[in-house]
Amino acid sequence: MKEKLILVVEDNPDHLELTVLTLEEQGVTAKIATARDGAEALDFLYGQGVHAGRDTQHQPTFILLDMKLPKLSGLDVLRSLRANPLTALVPVVMLTSSSEQSDIVACYHSGANSFVRKPVDFGEFTEKLNLLQAYWLGANECPAPV
Repeated sequence: MKEKLILVVEDNPDHLELTVLTLEEQGVTAKIATARDGAEALDFLYGQGVHAGRDTQHQPTFILLDMKLPKLSGLDVLRSLRANPLTALVPVVMLTSSSEQSDIVACYHSGANSFVRKPVDFGEFTEKLNLLQAYWLGANECPAPV
């Protein structure tokens, strides 16, 4: 069985650091990979660019994906993932500061598995990340790669 992997896609360096540190402090057992924009996320997932040669059969157990990213938006990344057989079944959690109903609908229409608003309060943020990792790494069953 391959090591579990979380991909965190976040352009804000403070949010990225907070997310990774919070997951690590909670004792997450998965490896954590990061991408700072939509293009880098796709390069990682498809083994292209600086990630050429990466074993693309080892896809993330789940992806935490921000909506507002440079180069390619989170929605564009999500649509690309769902259109590619390699990543079509990878669970994607939209982790964003948006609470706009139109964003929530667009994410679910594009194939998001979950939509989570980033709380401003650190304690709430930590609690949400703990719930996410507990569910996606512990309770959820993913299909085997095809």
